[in-house]
Amino acid sequence: MTDPQPSVLLSTGTRMPLLGLGTFRLQGQEDTYNALDAALAAGYRAFDTAAVYRNEAHVGHALRCLLPKHGLSREDVFITSKLGPKDQGSKARDGCLRSLEQLELGYIDLYLIHWPGTQGLPVGDKRNPENRAQSWAVLEEFYAEGKFRAIGVSNYTVDHIKELLRNCKVPPAVLQVEFHPKLSQKELRAVCKETGVCFQAYSSLGTGLLLSDAVVQDVAKECGRTSAQVLLRWAVQQDIPVLPKSCQPERVKENGCLFDFELSGKDMERISALDCGEKICWDPTQVS
Repeated sequence: MTDPQPSVLLSTGTRMPLLGLGTFRLQGQEDTYNALDAALAAGYRAFDTAAVYRNEAHVGHALRCLLPKHGLSREDVFITSKLGPKDQGSKARDGCLRSLEQLELGYIDLYLIHWPGTQGLPVGDKRNPENRAQSWAVLEEFYAEGKFRAIGVSNYTVDHIKELLRNCKVPPAVLQVEFHPKLSQKELRAVCKETGVCFQAYSSLGTGLLLSDAVVQDVAKECGRTSAQVLLRWAVQQDIPVLPKSCQPERVKENGCLFDFELSGKDMERISALDCGEKICWDPTQVS
């Protein structure tokens, strides 16, 4: 894979770009095509989808059309998808195969268990750990076969990730969780650092709520950047991969301009001081 932008080295020996395009809520073939076209033109080389986004087929189709247009090959891009909670456990193999079939890209660079629980089960149900373990065993098989080049998890807590690390044959390469200045996930990041798991952020803008934060706006004004660029730069400057999402081509391009400026140590501290442990998205802490 070519490396036009900074990347992180995964435990598998492959590199994952620090910047990727998130496709959550990106619907329709035309909107997906336009967003990915703008992203490739702006230098994005990573794209994140999931079974529950219901757009794997559109993402795969767009990439098959767009890679030749941009003079790129399949090996030049890094594709992530995820196993849906409804396929946790006994249905994991079918879920994995469905993602491969929907994307039609030959292999998936990174495949994650999207959620520690199982759709239809109470969060405290003791079958959740059993289902997670069964799903992970299936992901390990697909990894061994080369259909998934790396495997990992999303929305896992410290307890979930420690449980997995105790019992797995192949350790997770990536943990993807909510991460932004108000939720710095210090304990999770420490566990990842100790065990060689790449910590990846989603919802870096706090679903947009942090764009109007006074500190973020002040820093943005001082450095002549947008609030979104400041929030994303704050993460990548800590070597944490980000996945900003947008269906607007100009916003996609704007969000990708992260590597031609640097936040000062003082600005990094000011933004980091916003940490208050606030979860804006989903809370997996009650899942047994």
